[in-house]
Amino acid sequence: MTAETLSADLAGKPAALTSLATRFPRWDPYAALPALLADEPAAVRFVGLGSARYACEVAAARLRRAGIAASADRSSSAEQPPAGPETLVVAVSLGGGQRELYTVLDRYVARSPVIVLAPSADLVVGHYADLLVPLHAGEEESGLACRAYQHALALLLLLGHRLGAPVSGSSQNFPGLLRRAANAAKSLLASAPEWVPEAARILESPHGVHLVAPDERMASASQGVQALRKGPVRAAYACETGEWSHTDRYLAAVTDYRALLFAGSAYDERFAEHLGHLRGTFVAVGPTPGHERVPGAELTVRYPGDSDPDVSLLVEPLVAELLAAHWWRASRR
Repeated sequence: MTAETLSADLAGKPAALTSLATRFPRWDPYAALPALLADEPAAVRFVGLGSARYACEVAAARLRRAGIAASADRSSSAEQPPAGPETLVVAVSLGGGQRELYTVLDRYVARSPVIVLAPSADLVVGHYADLLVPLHAGEEESGLACRAYQHALALLLLLGHRLGAPVSGSSQNFPGLLRRAANAAKSLLASAPEWVPEAARILESPHGVHLVAPDERMASASQGVQALRKGPVRAAYACETGEWSHTDRYLAAVTDYRALLFAGSAYDERFAEHLGHLRGTFVAVGPTPGHERVPGAELTVRYPGDSDPDVSLLVEPLVAELLAAHWWRASRR
């Protein structure tokens, strides 16, 4: 695990997404879904740890908005709902956390239909699957599973659509969504030499960095925190934008508070106003409702398609991941 291997993994994101897109329509990962589910499931239970669970939370929330009972749980939890054919279990592994996954799947195998998303069919957890979905993210030498997270999230969005979650305009054409995300990631990578050093300077603080995002995209903040903690081993924390004024605002009053804001919440301007009063500083990623930029941001990072929530979900964690690689490299100097 080095900053160089992380940079190489991140540089491979556009090609990996494009390769995934080209597998469709010849490859349908959920073609066996009708045979697996005799009826519509009464509940869908997603399980995973760390970044895998963050992706699961996105899929579960979308199903709940469609009126479908869904939850995203830690696979390490001792509280396990009853097994039964009416509960669809979706387990996600990005390469780690297998012991916890196959422990929880022991409860469900042969009792509930089980879908497993995993980097490789060779992983032990794949043996518990009624339907195994490979991520096709390629090898990641850094060990941070940034591409695996992106592909798992994309494939979970597709699964959600197949189960009845609402489909936005861009997501009606799933391969098209992947190609748009690949193009956006390519643009971010190309412009990185211009904005990464400046963003790193703005966000430098002895008290760490805070990643703030709207509730529907909290996975982006959480994934960014993972990359910053695992790579350069930076103090990093995640907070929801609307909740920020009721929780993290108090930290901003007593620390050198620096934030990376994933914009798009109705509460972006309130966050900016409150943080400005407390003399905090933030970098914004993407536009805010009604504005091209969040007022008060020291720097705004834009990329093609950043007004599309699905493109943002797939692409914006790259901003924090590139910062992680930058700080990781700088820490060795």
